Amino acid sequence: MFLENIKVALRALTANKLRSILTTLGIIIGVTSVIALMSLGNGVQEFVTRQFEGQGANLVFIFPARIDNKSGTNRTGFQAFGPGARSGTALSLTQADADYMRRPGVLPDARVVAPVLSGNGKAVNGLSKHDVRIRGTVPEYQYLSETPMRYGDYIVESQLQSRARVAVLGSYAYKSLFPDGGDPVGSEIKINNISFSVVGVIKARNGDTEGSDDDVVIMPISTVRDKFSPLRNTKGQPLVNIILLQAADRERIDALMQQATEVLRQRHGIQFQNEDDFSVASQRDILATIGQVLNAITIFLAAIAGISLFVGGIGIMNIMLVSVTERTREIGLRKAIGAPRRMILAQFLIEAVVLSMIGGVIGIVFGVGVAWAVAAISNGQFTAVVTPDAIGLAVGFSLFVGIVFGVYPAGRAARLSPIEALRFE
Repeated sequence: MFLENIKVALRALTANKLRSILTTLGIIIGVTSVIALMSLGNGVQEFVTRQFEGQGANLVFIFPARIDNKSGTNRTGFQAFGPGARSGTALSLTQADADYMRRPGVLPDARVVAPVLSGNGKAVNGLSKHDVRIRGTVPEYQYLSETPMRYGDYIVESQLQSRARVAVLGSYAYKSLFPDGGDPVGSEIKINNISFSVVGVIKARNGDTEGSDDDVVIMPISTVRDKFSPLRNTKGQPLVNIILLQAADRERIDALMQQATEVLRQRHGIQFQNEDDFSVASQRDILATIGQVLNAITIFLAAIAGISLFVGGIGIMNIMLVSVTERTREIGLRKAIGAPRRMILAQFLIEAVVLSMIGGVIGIVFGVGVAWAVAAISNGQFTAVVTPDAIGLAVGFSLFVGIVFGVYPAGRAARLSPIEALRFE
């Protein structure tokens, strides 16, 4: 009986193909939007996670302003990098803080201590030009992720001390500046019209795409401070953007965070009950926070897109009511020859569900296609991650819409009086 009802429903829908297609359009648009947004949201989250994990394992990040653990945002008042930075105790991380923590024994559970100072510039090599992200750091930075070298060597301590104009290229920066390939070690490039000698090229690690962690130029932090980012606080102390720590092993992460906090509070003269002017966070904490934020944004956008499903459901209800009116005599005839009320109810309810499910399936196909197309436009910066959860959600929504918005028209058809229906013109 169920299969027979499906056959009857399909015959009724194919009898008015254009109307059926237009009816499912709202469902198609809604499901397409939900699938595309959820897939792209998952892709962005995976990209961000890959970038953080590409920095290395067992990492601890020290930021130059306190982060509110409840909201995940920087507290206001710490304008360490602006012209209005307050005087008094240090309101940011200084190079002196980093140098002190690099001393043996200061952080017993740290394997690596690496301050980072960032900048931007336009790199030129002959006719090749590329906007680069500049990362100034120390030689130990290489060991955070055991950076594999494709050509040459990493920066060394002597270059750090002499403020040498040397550069280590990320794989994407290398491809952009040296499109013909080959070993570039010893070549001269210009960044903001300043000449630098290429001493090494890093192998691809994080997607090898524009904007990824492979799209960087690494230099001694002293060189970056002199040439690109002379940040200082109001006391004239050189600043750093962030200090990266790597724990000796996973079990020592919490101990390392506590050690770093105690060292910086002492150096900054922070009293017992006063708040920190910095923030210490582990890699797993940051990834968890970012994941929560991205999930919330994805769900919010998907919910907005889901409004199209509601509109599509209204369209299904409207068309099913029209179908009931058009087929009133058919309903009366079937009732007159003994069709029970539940059969009439099932027939029209199945038609509504079939309409909704067809729209859902088409929407899933379109949604996956849209997500892949957008990911392709991003030049590989992130991918579309289509999960079973997203597919299940789309199918469930489609089924729910079909049932909810098909119940009233189906019930109306089932309640028709056979005599009145046969007399309907």
